[in-house]
Amino acid sequence: MTRPDLSGRGPRARGAFLRTTAARGWAVDAAIAAAVAAAQVGAAYAGSSWHSGQGPVPISAYVLLAVGGASLIARRRYPVGVLAVALITTLWASGESAHATYLALIAAFFNAVLARKRAAAIASLIIGYAASVWPWLIGQSGRPSAAFALGLAAGLIFLLGAAELIRSRSQRAAALQRSREEELRRRASEERMRMARDLHDVVAHNISVINVQANTALHLMDRQPERARSALTTINDVSKQALVELRSVLGVLRDIDEGVPRAPSPGLARLGDLVDNAAAAGLAVHIEEAKPRAPLPADVDLAAYRIVQEALTNSARHSGGTRATVRVTYGDGAAIVEVDDDGVGRQAGRPVARAGNPGNGIAGMTERAKALGGTLQAGQRPEGGFRVRAWLPVDGSEP
Repeated sequence: MTRPDLSGRGPRARGAFLRTTAARGWAVDAAIAAAVAAAQVGAAYAGSSWHSGQGPVPISAYVLLAVGGASLIARRRYPVGVLAVALITTLWASGESAHATYLALIAAFFNAVLARKRAAAIASLIIGYAASVWPWLIGQSGRPSAAFALGLAAGLIFLLGAAELIRSRSQRAAALQRSREEELRRRASEERMRMARDLHDVVAHNISVINVQANTALHLMDRQPERARSALTTINDVSKQALVELRSVLGVLRDIDEGVPRAPSPGLARLGDLVDNAAAAGLAVHIEEAKPRAPLPADVDLAAYRIVQEALTNSARHSGGTRATVRVTYGDGAAIVEVDDDGVGRQAGRPVARAGNPGNGIAGMTERAKALGGTLQAGQRPEGGFRVRAWLPVDGSEP
């Protein structure tokens, strides 16, 4: 029996779920035990009615058959104990009446095998067989015949084989279910990582623009109110765009605001938005894109957009330059994205993190490229400035 994945539930929810599951399990076991006990007692009574010449079934036999069936209520927790009770009551009842049935014993036997208590199950077969043909001499008058002994042995071997087959199939089904659950957990982990990268890109880029414009508004509020108003307008527009993108990223977690219009999915078609945001942050961006634009898979298109977004954010925040160039080319089964700036790589007299330490931004871009089987290089250009170059395959090509 496979266990459900409770990793996404809180402590109270997990406790309530486990209590509900346990209650249902006990209810099912009680129903099975009652049905088996009733079937055994009913079969014994029907057998005595059909063969009235053999005499009625003693009350003690009915009690034993009922006890054997009722013991199945504890079959999940105590499979060996239930098997022992079923074996004793069945053999005892069969000694008192020829109309005793073995339904509870068979059910307890299969339950023990499925619970991986095969030693106890095999021991019950041996004990049951010995009690049926020993210590009486086979072939004596009124005793089991050789044919009966051989037939009983063959039947018990068949029973063991059937139980092992069912156990094997159950284990395979459980292993397949675990594999599916592990795959779902892996995909969920990958999705969380993708969302984390998207959140980083959205927040870092838009907050950088908002920070620059807020500083501008503070410095110009008294001297140049019109420019301060323009900066505040940019902050308003950028914050709205950030909220729309955040809602799109987080929308997979809960179905809310379905009626609210959303911006198109980020992709290279929206490079113009990045140019406007960079210009608001004081960085002039020039786009050089090969025409016509090649159709890209959605994940490649999104990765290319996010890499350009992060590279421009780094240029605006750290380079100290005023211009950047974005080049997008297609060929050899890949999209190649380059972002160059004219910055000196220093800010306030200190080396920026990207010059000596890749930081979270470049690490995030690298992870995006690697996730698609691509590559990313970032570093100083010989002629000055900083370059980010990403190679993103679109058809499984090798770099």
